[in-house]
Amino acid sequence: MARTIQDIYANEKRRVVFLIDSKSFYASVECVERGLNPLKAMLVVMSHQENLKGGLVLASSPMAKKRLGISNVTRQKDVPDIPGLVKAEPRMNLYIQKNLEINAIYQRYVDEQHLLPYSIDESILDVTDFWKLFGESPKEVAQKIQKEVLKETGIYLSVGIGDSPVMAKLALDLAAKSDPHLLAEWHYEDLPQVLWPVSDFGKVWSIGRKTAKKLQAWGIHSMGDLAHYNPYVLKKKLGLMGEQLFALAWGIDRSDLTEKVQTKNKSYGNSQVLPYNYRDREAIRVVILEMADQVASRLRSHGVRAGLVSLYMGYAEEKIDFDERHSRTTGLHQTVRIEPSNRSSTMMATLEKLFNQYWNGQPVRHVGVTMADLGTDKVQTLSLFEPAPEAEEEKQDPVDQVVDQLRKRFGSAAIVRSHSLEHGARAIERAGLVGGHNGGNTYE
Repeated sequence: MARTIQDIYANEKRRVVFLIDSKSFYASVECVERGLNPLKAMLVVMSHQENLKGGLVLASSPMAKKRLGISNVTRQKDVPDIPGLVKAEPRMNLYIQKNLEINAIYQRYVDEQHLLPYSIDESILDVTDFWKLFGESPKEVAQKIQKEVLKETGIYLSVGIGDSPVMAKLALDLAAKSDPHLLAEWHYEDLPQVLWPVSDFGKVWSIGRKTAKKLQAWGIHSMGDLAHYNPYVLKKKLGLMGEQLFALAWGIDRSDLTEKVQTKNKSYGNSQVLPYNYRDREAIRVVILEMADQVASRLRSHGVRAGLVSLYMGYAEEKIDFDERHSRTTGLHQTVRIEPSNRSSTMMATLEKLFNQYWNGQPVRHVGVTMADLGTDKVQTLSLFEPAPEAEEEKQDPVDQVVDQLRKRFGSAAIVRSHSLEHGARAIERAGLVGGHNGGNTYE
């Protein structure tokens, strides 16, 4: 006897989950700041990046996307210069503040444990135990949230509603964003009609280009094909990802927003894509020293010391698909253990030694520095068999202390080390960036 959809999902918990997206968030914020309608204005948020010969479009208003055919990866040189088009520089700190304001509105409908800010423009709300307090149906509650956020911030919201977090995400991406009311509600029983016919894997969350090519090579051409593929074969071919994709096709997601997850040991780090291929040893060295100083400063500001120091360099010849996770097995990736420290001089010397020891002369385009295995700046390990190592305890460098105070008061570019004036240096130019774009203090 054939099983029905209801039978298949009989043991699955049904929740009421909202996945809410701030529509064209960066562009919408810039429109509101200028008194423009985010849905009708022609506006793009444009970053300036030397490494991309002019920069990229970070965000564009819906009207700009529709009329100009541009996307969030369009290069600056390909954006037409037409009357009425507003080109705005990114203001990352402003976007972060607006995100906090919007999430504060969400907390009027759920408690903190049932709200998960998923990204700068998306949040997940599990309203299972709350929605009946605010309306006759989940859709009505979602519409109230939309109206409240629009009234208070000027930002339009798209809302996907589902029986699970992943179903809410699918409803958001595949239906709500193109719905006249920016709203879509999917249930398990709806998937054969709304999800399984989807054949463009590029529109489906978590399926990258490489994975899509593999699926098509195996005869999987739609989400319905994926749902009815042998899950054991999928797991054999793709490992854990195969299991996750099979569950995705059925809308199954048993993750719990309230569950406390044991986080990995914290680390501090920074990475950057260089504006061109660095071949000169001294120029590469300068960038590494700047980053060592920056991350060490962050350690001090948080009152911790690091016992592990890592250097990563990506070589220029490597081709990286931006929709696939970059494997750190490529390029140069070296880690060394040191006596716990947060002194800039110690970190610069350690990373310079790694660079000199392992760099093989290849042109470098990507540099990353990480400091981990953290311990408090005030705790000292004692031995029963040795005298207390008071004389050996690392003291704070007075130069570091003065530099930190000046940067905290006047900004990260107020004082720089002499190497930041040399060829190839990046610290002054990057001062005040957030996520590689305008707005923020990189030494915090």
